[in-house]
Amino acid sequence: MGVTSYTHETTTPVAPSRLFKALVVDSDNLIPKLMPQVKNIEAEGDGSIKKMNFVEGSPIKYLKHKIHVVDDKNLVTKYSMIEGDVLGDKLESISYVLKFEAHGNGGCVCKSITEYHTKGDYVLKDEEHNEGQKQGMELFKIVEAYLLANPSVYA
Repeated sequence: MGVTSYTHETTTPVAPSRLFKALVVDSDNLIPKLMPQVKNIEAEGDGSIKKMNFVEGSPIKYLKHKIHVVDDKNLVTKYSMIEGDVLGDKLESISYVLKFEAHGNGGCVCKSITEYHTKGDYVLKDEEHNEGQKQGMELFKIVEAYLLANPSVYA
């Protein structure tokens, strides 16, 4: 098994605490409202396992994440994708660390580390990461636009 890591930073005029609440704390409720391809997000067991179900006809049926850390004080979350169509037969899991830090005039910088844990001797291609990064940024931009249009939400 190999591990390939990528880092990424994105800035936004949205305050870090609001973005953290939207993308991490209340994502189970907010994401299905904003993204029509997401049917629902189910918490399993003690809530540390989250299953995101997609609508029928979507190229992805579901994704399952294990939540390792949700640090409300430092605005950090750590989680891993442990099941789902995205992993296919080449990936064991994908681990994520997201940190939301104050930046500029009330905005924030979102720093992410993504680690792909591959099966066997498979080597991840940059294009594969870029496609996942693109989808993650689409979600980020949708949530950002919602928060900018609704300044009292998660304030």
